[in-house]
Amino acid sequence: MYDLIIRNGLIYDGTGSAPVKANVAVNGERIVAIGDIDGSAKQEVDAEGKIVTPGFVDIHTHFDGQVTWDPLLAPSSCHGVTTIVMGNCGVGFAPCKPGQRDWLIGLMEGVEDIPGTALHEGIQWDWESFPEYLDALDRRELALDVATQVPHGAVRAYVMGQRGADHEVATREEIAAMAALVTEGIEAGALGFSTSRTEKHRDSSGVLTPSITAHEDELVGIARAVGATGKGVLQGISDFYDFEQEFALFKKMARESGAPISLTVEQQDARPEWWLQLLDGISAAQAEGIPMYGQVPPRATGVLMGLTATANPFILNPVYGEIAGKPLQEQVAALRDANFRERLLSTPCPRTGVELMDEVLYSFDKMFSLGEPANYEPDPEDSMGATARRRGVAPEEVVLDVMLQNDGQALIYQPLFNYEPGNLDHVRTMLQHPYTVAGLADAGAHCGMISDASFPTTLIQHWGRDRTRGEKLPLEKLIAMQTSETARQVGLRDRGVLQPGYKADINVIDFDGLTLHAPHIVHDLPAGGRRLMQTASGYNATIISGRVAFREGQSTGELNGRLVRGPQSAPTLQPA
Repeated sequence: MYDLIIRNGLIYDGTGSAPVKANVAVNGERIVAIGDIDGSAKQEVDAEGKIVTPGFVDIHTHFDGQVTWDPLLAPSSCHGVTTIVMGNCGVGFAPCKPGQRDWLIGLMEGVEDIPGTALHEGIQWDWESFPEYLDALDRRELALDVATQVPHGAVRAYVMGQRGADHEVATREEIAAMAALVTEGIEAGALGFSTSRTEKHRDSSGVLTPSITAHEDELVGIARAVGATGKGVLQGISDFYDFEQEFALFKKMARESGAPISLTVEQQDARPEWWLQLLDGISAAQAEGIPMYGQVPPRATGVLMGLTATANPFILNPVYGEIAGKPLQEQVAALRDANFRERLLSTPCPRTGVELMDEVLYSFDKMFSLGEPANYEPDPEDSMGATARRRGVAPEEVVLDVMLQNDGQALIYQPLFNYEPGNLDHVRTMLQHPYTVAGLADAGAHCGMISDASFPTTLIQHWGRDRTRGEKLPLEKLIAMQTSETARQVGLRDRGVLQPGYKADINVIDFDGLTLHAPHIVHDLPAGGRRLMQTASGYNATIISGRVAFREGQSTGELNGRLVRGPQSAPTLQPA
């Protein structure tokens, strides 16, 4: 007798192969047979009319704090994710001396828009070293499998103290100490090392992330230490303002360590061609045998604005300032008052002088009503700017009308990056590149402005079924992109494939009914902290280590996840 049989589903095995109709049998935590299975089982799942896929492996999350208090790790668990990787972009909470806790929280709050009050309230600091952090995670009950990386910001602060936060140059001895800490973390079970070199990453007081000015000796020295362990990966993000110099630095890190490195790839309107330059550089490096990869999104990196979100286009308007911070009902009442509305619309909104911020707040031709279900490839003719021109009114008036929908809970979608042609054609190019992996969901982060933890659903629903403003992509390839390919990128070769011997992390999905709903604000973080939550319909069952952990995105009470320590080998078990 088997522990579990999934019957009559259309199997997408995660390798990119064409689907086949078959049954899947599980014993314990492993798949033991696929095909015509006549035996019985303690539990059966009927997958007739459904697709069956490996569990999704999200390699770019920021659950580093949330994992210490939330075993379910929503919203990732609402989207078929069974394994998450934290510690990206050089931010995290270990290693950490007791006197540095507030600083690390401030760094995470600023870089990833996670409420500092929630982090202060929720994190129970029962670690200092990175191995102790892993031990603390090991003691937690978890619904998903969790892996992490050693973050550069925490390591720099631990070794250099305030000098590290102040962007001072590391000495040879300090570089050696940082390399030793990263080695210690990887030997204890970290998957790799991450760093950030973008001006978009600042702490809660506006100071640039400490790793942005780290010299080549520091980064290459740490990368060599990763390589010396014989395991581990590298992850980075950069603005690439001096493309040749910056790319050469990351290339040297990969070449001298031998460790695969993945770099964030995004199209930005101010620099529309650099993403192509980056992909070309990655291809050239691969031709030299250097393991460089691009980490790419399945849709635009989009900002959400509204009365319940962190920002909206009126946030700097002094008239709006009279009601900012008041309860939502009071704001809505004021904004519906004719006199207040006239004062608001007749008062110019000041510019910040920060190019990116002004683009977010005032690019009306890139603002859309998100709608329900969520539409992530809207037509430019439906933008706030285009609508205002048709109506002969100011775009701010259209924005205000949209924000007041749904009793003030409606959200405006602004596709900030990857939407330069007014569609997702650039993203399609990124996804089809031979040396890219799907990522950048940032789950657990950007609690008040971005809701990209739903990337896994977008990848299969939009690109595999719903896209009308361009070509789709084959579903078998889309599933491989966030199962076997992401798992392999970070060294987790025991999952992401539906074959005997592999870990029984499995999704049963009503693909025809799969629907990504619009995000909404909830206040369920510690200290009543606010975050965006986004769910999807159609995930009939998500199985983790052989047990049904979620049905329709809701927990069954099974907490069968665990901390994943280090790379995992592919199984040797042969088909029964």
